[in-house]
This record gives sequence, C-alpha cells and structure tokens, in this order.
Amino acid sequence: MKRVFALAGLAALLTTLAVPAWAETTIRVTLQLPAKHSIGANWEAFKKIVETESKGELKLQIFAGAQLYKDKETPQAVGSGAVDAGSVFLGRFAGSVPAVEVINVPFLFEDEAALRSAVATGSEMRTALDAAVLKETGARVLWWQAFGRNIYLSNDKPIRTPADFKGKKVRTYGKILGWTVEALGGAPTIMSGSKQFLAYQQGAVDIGMTGVSAVKTRKLYEVMKNMTLSFDSAIEFVAIMNGEFFDSLSKKNQDIITNAARTVEKQLRDKIYTQEVEDVKFLRTKMNVIDLTDAERAQWREATKGVGDKFATERGPLAAKIIKMIRK
Repeated sequence: MKRVFALAGLAALLTTLAVPAWAETTIRVTLQLPAKHSIGANWEAFKKIVETESKGELKLQIFAGAQLYKDKETPQAVGSGAVDAGSVFLGRFAGSVPAVEVINVPFLFEDEAALRSAVATGSEMRTALDAAVLKETGARVLWWQAFGRNIYLSNDKPIRTPADFKGKKVRTYGKILGWTVEALGGAPTIMSGSKQFLAYQQGAVDIGMTGVSAVKTRKLYEVMKNMTLSFDSAIEFVAIMNGEFFDSLSKKNQDIITNAARTVEKQLRDKIYTQEVEDVKFLRTKMNVIDLTDAERAQWREATKGVGDKFATERGPLAAKIIKMIRK
C-alpha cells in the first residue's frame, strides 16, 4: 500500500514538474498584406522581440495575405475580439473617428520631418487620435506603421497634371482621398488593396492610387504601365490589439508589448523612405515612372488646396483642432 501511495506521489510530482508555471498565450494577428511586405516584416520583428522578452509566454501567430480578414473587416474583427490583433489602413477608422484621415489631406505635411513630428509617440496629434480609436472601437493602437507616400498608376496616359484626371475613374482607399480625386477632376472609387490587381487588369478603374511598396509587392506593374510620383499625402497603417485582450495580460507582458511596439515603429519609419527609393529604382525597370516638375506639382497644390479646409469644417471638432495644430 505504501508503495502505491509512493508511486502516486511520484506521478503527481512529475506531472507538476511537466506543467510550466505560466500559461502560454497565443496572439492571433491578421494582415491583409503579403508576409514579405514591409508591414509583414515589421510584425515579424515585433514577434521576435515579444516572444524572446516574454521567454515564450507570449506567442504570435501571423495570418498574412488577408487569410482571415480583408482590410475593411479588420477594425471590427479586432475591436470585437474575433481576432486579437492586426494591421489596418488608418483611414479604415474614419467611420468612428473621422479625424484619423488627417494623414490623407494632400500637401498638409511640408516634409518628412514635419510628418515624423506629427505622428511621433506622445505627440499631441498621435495621443488624441489613439485615444479616440480605443474609445470608439475597442481597438488599442499599439504603433503606427509607415507605409510610404501616395502615388498614382495609369495605363493609357501618364498622369502629370490635374487635367489628366478629368472624367477618369480612380481607385482610392479613403473618403478624404476621394475629395482629393474630385478636386483633381476625377471620380473616386473606394477599393480594398487586395482587389487592385484584378481591377487594374480588367480595367474596372482608369487610375490607381496606392503606395510604391504595394506596386512592387503586389506586382501591379504587370497590369499598369505608368506610375506618377505625386507624393501628395502620407500612407499610414496602424498595428492594433483588442483592448480587452491587452487589459487581460499581466503588467509585465503589457510592458513587453508596449516597448516592442515603440522599437519596431521606429525601425519601420527609419527604413520606409530608404526602401521607397530602392523600390522606385526597381520599378523604373518595369514601368514608366513620372517625376513631376515643380511647375506641375504647383498645379496639384493649387487644385487641392481646399481639401484641408473642407476636412476641418466637415470632420468634427477634433479634425479642426488637428488641422490647426499642424498648420501652426
């Protein structure tokens, strides 16, 4: 009998030793972009830091290429807890927080330094927008993901001046960008990024709007002949996490996630414009790349100068406050 109890005690001890003192937590992440895109690589860097710093207590499972949700579905999926985290174009929150589309107001940021200052962690604009997104949607913004600058694609005729937009159907990815297209003389059509290739191939739109990196990774140069480097606005994605999920984590793991987010945000922003130059160089071998002259760019500025005022007037008090803040 003593032997039976001894064996039972030994078995219980071995079982206890075999079970870790912590419960492993898996963070499921949805991406609509390919894994090899800069946004995907950014999440991989985040994953490495988090898993290492938590000693395996936190694990990330990344589903790229819209395997789980398309871009427009991601805010709801993360906010509701259907998935733990993900990346989404910042403008997708415009329905709940109209002011987020300030980043798409054409020619608002004078240069890269002005943009960096406005979107930096702890800046007045960033703090206000991040808080509003969490309050209205349940999604916590972990970090902003620089995507690059806005460009236009075309097939029949290179886009050089606003006159080239007249009567053209233009793919956009946000309401304010639609205002920009209208100011330039075109007709905007909002379309998810993952649908671009087929839409351009089938001629569903005449002109495309996207970022340089997307032209390369999505191989849009196979279905569009011309790329105009307008660089009229910035493109920003945000890495988000369900607010309740984040709050359920230990303080230690929250700090690991927060610190890792700051690290990879800086890494991506430092890299993105250098990578953009390299991508443009590559794309010059695949398509006709148009560099606007100062005179041509001035026509774009003149045509779109009312978009910022309209944004401040129609998108609510927070939008007006941020426009004033940036222009100051």
